[in-house]
Amino acid sequence: MMINLHSYYSLRYGTLSLEDLIKGMLETGHETAVLTDINNSSGSLNFLRLGMKAGLNILAGMEFRNGDQLLYIGIAKNNEGFRQLNEFMTAANRDKKPLPAEAPILDQVYFIYPYRSKQVADLKENEHIGIRPAELNLIRFEPVCNLEKYVILSPVTFALEDYKLHCQLRAIDHNILFSQLDKSMVAAKDEVFVSKVKLLELYRDFPVLIRNTNKLLGTCSFDLDFKKIKNKQTFTGNRTNDRQLLHKYTQDGFTRRYSKTDKVAVDRIKRELEIIENLNFSSYFLITDDICRYARSKDYHYVGRGSGANSAVAYCLGITDVDPIELNLPFERFLNPKRQSPPDFDIDFSWNERDDIYDYIFNRYQSGNTALMGAMSTFKHRSTLRELGKVYGLPKAEIDRLVLDPQNMLNVNEVTNTILSVYNRMVDFPNQRTIHSSGVLISELPLTYYCALDYPPKSLPTMQFDMYAAEDMGFEKFDILSQRGIGHIKDCREIVKQNQGIVIDTSNPKRFFKDPKIAAQLRSSNTIGCFYIESPAMRQLITKLRCDDYLTLVAASSIIRPGVASSGMMAEFIKRHHDPSKVVYPHPVFKEQLEETYGVMVYQEDVMKIGNAYGGLDMADADVLRRMMSGKYRSKEHLIEIEDKFFNHCKKMGYLETTSREIWRQMESFAGYSFNKAHSASFAVESYQSLFLKTYYPREFIVAVLNNYGGFYNRKVYVNEAKRAGANINLPCVNRSISNTTIYGDDIFLGFDCLHNLEAKLAYQIPEERMANGEYTSLENFVLRTGTGLEQLIVLIRTGAFRFIGQGKKELLWEAHLLLSKDKKADTGPMLFESSSRKPVLPKLVTSALEDFYDEIELIGFIVSGSMFDLAKSDYRGDAKACDLIQYQGKTIRMVGDFVVEKRVMAKNDKLMKFGTFMDANGEFFDTVHFPPSLASFPLRGAGLYLIEGRVVLEFGCPAIDVIRCARMPLKPDPRSI
Repeated sequence: MMINLHSYYSLRYGTLSLEDLIKGMLETGHETAVLTDINNSSGSLNFLRLGMKAGLNILAGMEFRNGDQLLYIGIAKNNEGFRQLNEFMTAANRDKKPLPAEAPILDQVYFIYPYRSKQVADLKENEHIGIRPAELNLIRFEPVCNLEKYVILSPVTFALEDYKLHCQLRAIDHNILFSQLDKSMVAAKDEVFVSKVKLLELYRDFPVLIRNTNKLLGTCSFDLDFKKIKNKQTFTGNRTNDRQLLHKYTQDGFTRRYSKTDKVAVDRIKRELEIIENLNFSSYFLITDDICRYARSKDYHYVGRGSGANSAVAYCLGITDVDPIELNLPFERFLNPKRQSPPDFDIDFSWNERDDIYDYIFNRYQSGNTALMGAMSTFKHRSTLRELGKVYGLPKAEIDRLVLDPQNMLNVNEVTNTILSVYNRMVDFPNQRTIHSSGVLISELPLTYYCALDYPPKSLPTMQFDMYAAEDMGFEKFDILSQRGIGHIKDCREIVKQNQGIVIDTSNPKRFFKDPKIAAQLRSSNTIGCFYIESPAMRQLITKLRCDDYLTLVAASSIIRPGVASSGMMAEFIKRHHDPSKVVYPHPVFKEQLEETYGVMVYQEDVMKIGNAYGGLDMADADVLRRMMSGKYRSKEHLIEIEDKFFNHCKKMGYLETTSREIWRQMESFAGYSFNKAHSASFAVESYQSLFLKTYYPREFIVAVLNNYGGFYNRKVYVNEAKRAGANINLPCVNRSISNTTIYGDDIFLGFDCLHNLEAKLAYQIPEERMANGEYTSLENFVLRTGTGLEQLIVLIRTGAFRFIGQGKKELLWEAHLLLSKDKKADTGPMLFESSSRKPVLPKLVTSALEDFYDEIELIGFIVSGSMFDLAKSDYRGDAKACDLIQYQGKTIRMVGDFVVEKRVMAKNDKLMKFGTFMDANGEFFDTVHFPPSLASFPLRGAGLYLIEGRVVLEFGCPAIDVIRCARMPLKPDPRSI
């Protein structure tokens, strides 16, 4: 009877989750219902899954609206009808056009119009008119023939107590005050669940409507096999050819990766191929391989990581550079017969090459069968308060106070009480559909069999459901990610070729693991710019571990994660790393399985190993356990079943129950926050590729980092790093620079892209014109050739981009105003000759380096031709240099530091503390710790030059300053404003 249910996927309209709707149906006695969310089918298949589990008959549909105007409701007769509805909505989203007032002709769909929106005589065979309970009196005296086209329409939008919440959502959707809501913008107050008995009672005078509704619903059905994999089933067209091709490609790669006599590798490959074939994953491997082959054909650098790196087949194919046999990575972490949700490959590409990869995928595979994964943005705590605050017209200051200081007594008033009364109900409601950061689906059937598609700004079709819904229905996504670290590697190779004429190769990274120079570079933690190992925390960890080899770096990539670090196991790992003789294993199994990590569970695979070796689980069940503990598996029943297996085995083996319980607790608390080992190994491989380049080509490497717009730090840090590498840093120059940073020998010229106020179009035009017609000879020559306006010309002059002319900035500014003062804009038409008029003779204009420093801060964001220390009023630089800190262990010293970055953390007493990183006068880094008492009295206030007093502490050979007090140092005044 319920042909018009709205869930909260009717965004900023409905207030009921899918679970709420199922519960409502069961409580009110309805066996059949149609989910008809507004202009989307995000929740349809999940609603079907939940309904099947509850024994309900769930049907699919969609409600179509233009803004607030209800046009018609579509109800799918079957799965094909659901596809037709989705195709119709997809076309509207693609074409960015309003929906038509008349329903389309879809032969497998019923359409229901609201009363009085269409004449009965004009209805097609599959069209009906819905009559709400409040409209029954209006049809009492209509002709009987009309009633044959009427059906029961009793919409459900919110719970009985949620009408106000619904109205608040509508106000948020319209971006208006609550008091400005119009009746047309909100649903009727009676759009709540009505029991089946009561509904039939309401329509008792109109049995024909009851009959029509039952007949309509009785001819509809909707089902889906949730266990069947929905991805493209074959790569070549049939499974036999897929299997043969995968075997061929694997054998081709085997000869490059392993020795033919390596029996362990031969057996591993054979076993993996059998599992892949039995689980019908050949096409998934071949499609991923196809994407990687395309990338290699375009000379795109990529990194295959995640659990896919547990596969030796993937290693042979070249999807990943991690050797799972060398690292003892279990294939079952990626794929096993008991895994009820599919795995996926994570492939990282450079941020500026990923779009081309997308183009290839969407052109290579059928467009209707390929889409980006959707995601659901939800109302979060702060955003909820801010949205509700705006709805009730609160000033920004009051909203800020409500968000940032909720306990403030000034927050207690009628309006804030109203806001807080619905606040908890709204948190985590879907707010808007968006795009998953990396996921792509390639389906066997057109994707409109599963939902309608959105066309967000990138204009690539995007699923209306998220990765969790996709996983539930049997999709394996392809994760096509982007990161700037890969751009560093590829661009550095090209820059080295241009600057030094050397062709370098970063493939086969295993050779870097044994390089003594790279080992020394790593051990010194001189890793700024290197992927994943440049942050202060990671550099400190490298120092504490005295890390200089691949396996230790793999471990470091995982132990820095929150789960290991916060449990104290990171410190324990470092301690055991330096003195393995003191390791105490809780059980012999830990020594057998985790000796490499000194008995510490470092990786997600370690949970599997202990579950298998100590708890008696097979590796397939051990992987399911790991997924459950990490929150990626939602079957509580299965967890209880595996937990029973674990403890029954422990009991059978005679293990102490207290020991078994403690081991289970450790696994449970650890699994959700760690990396899998393959992931850490993939990161470490990329780190080594970056380290190779930084070790042997440091200046070109930093140019590549700058041109990929950095990494963990801002541009100032990387420019400082280039200086430390021996480069001469030059400000942008119209005759040497291009749009981004360039290097000529040891001279680095910053690009025009570093200038805050320069138009991007001009940044590209300057070098293009220079390359076409030669160097600029004067200011006037530059203006005539580029058509630069006065405002942009001033930016370039103040930056020093015309220093080749040999005149001071102030003289050039005079000339610029004389050239362009009449019109503020140069004549951009072609001119053959420069002006022959004489330039005025100017008095000697005084300038200073201090003015240049302040110009650079204003226009670039930091000082290039000097440092912040040149601005300090005082010449005092502290008691010690960063490189000498170890010598001052336990002593209280003073240092002057240029602020780099801070990390905020909450101490155990819920008080704020910070970790800081600074540069000394030599550009060397040092770290500070600001405990809550010190921070409260002497706060860090962002960028600036600080005088820091504190005690030098040493942890595993890594020094830091435990700050007693600190404050910004006064700077020389800006002479430009005097």
